[in-house]
Amino acid sequence: MIKIGTALFEAAEQLEREKGISKDVLVSSLCDALVAGYKKHIKDKDADNVEAIMDEESGEIGVFRTKLVVENVENPDTQISLEDAKEIDDEVELEDEVKIEVTPEDFGRIAAQSAKQVITQRIREAERKLVLDEFMSKKGTLITGIIQRRDDRNVIVNIGKTDAVMPLKEQLPGEYYKPGNRIRVFVLNVKETTRLPQVIVSQAHPEIVRELFELEVPEIEDGIVEIKSIAREAGYRTKLAVWSNDPSVDSVGACIGPRGSRIQTIVGELKNEKIDIVRYSEDPVEYIVNALSPARIISVDILADEENKKEAFVIVPDDQLSLAIGREGQNVRLAHRLTGWKIDIKSESQAAQMEAKQEAKAAEAEEVQAEEAVEAEE
Repeated sequence: MIKIGTALFEAAEQLEREKGISKDVLVSSLCDALVAGYKKHIKDKDADNVEAIMDEESGEIGVFRTKLVVENVENPDTQISLEDAKEIDDEVELEDEVKIEVTPEDFGRIAAQSAKQVITQRIREAERKLVLDEFMSKKGTLITGIIQRRDDRNVIVNIGKTDAVMPLKEQLPGEYYKPGNRIRVFVLNVKETTRLPQVIVSQAHPEIVRELFELEVPEIEDGIVEIKSIAREAGYRTKLAVWSNDPSVDSVGACIGPRGSRIQTIVGELKNEKIDIVRYSEDPVEYIVNALSPARIISVDILADEENKKEAFVIVPDDQLSLAIGREGQNVRLAHRLTGWKIDIKSESQAAQMEAKQEAKAAEAEEVQAEEAVEAEE
């Protein structure tokens, strides 16, 4: 046996406190290292009856081979005679297994070299697994980090045990990410690598809005108010469709909060991004009207309501057309994403012109048919 004292266990306990790596990882790593060193020493990498055993009380560790007790020994590496086995254990019988210590003399130096390499590798693997497990459980949630630096077009955010990457497409347009500032981000993905896992975070993902509302609105967390759909153009505008499972609770009012306190907190967190709270409805006409808010709507005609084709024709007052469409089509685009309906918007005068043209075409077609009928009679 090799005397290693209590220093190893003290180091293992300190490692467990500082990095959360179990003491058993270090102990098992040392045992595995000794086994690997012994197999290299005897030039038999395939030996499968070798193990290292540590005695925590005495602080000693040794290499043992498990051998089968037989009457006639044919393979001394795996078998032992009953007579020799009795010297180790008086009660041993034929076909029993006994553990024989085979720790070579002056094995300490060889063991130390193997142990250093194996233990270092195991600690890295344990660290990687801890980080991977921690952030896999946080995938799809909000966490707080500190901006470290810009790396090319990416922003590097320290989130505790590792640094996260926020790619350009996941950043808010025009936002300046100053190193040292605290930031709240959405854990988008966790990728396992040969080193520490790579955590991808976002400030542009629509789900970050859901998470913020769940944090700020107790009725959502309690399941009284439900977020049905989110449409977002990060940094500019978001539409949120909400529904109340309790008739006595106003879904929109709950999200806005007393004097707008809840919505203001979320808008501040999103760097003054505009948020429209839309009342969800199972009636597509009502839902489309709500989604196009704040524009006033005259009428909504359902043109197609099929599984893969949902189209609606909307008429608005002339002075509401630009508001309904929004800057560069943003309002109608978000309403389409929110509801899943393709929305064609026309002003009242445009709709009247279209109707007049259709009536003129219909009248013209009737005239042609009448002329053809007269010619046929002649």
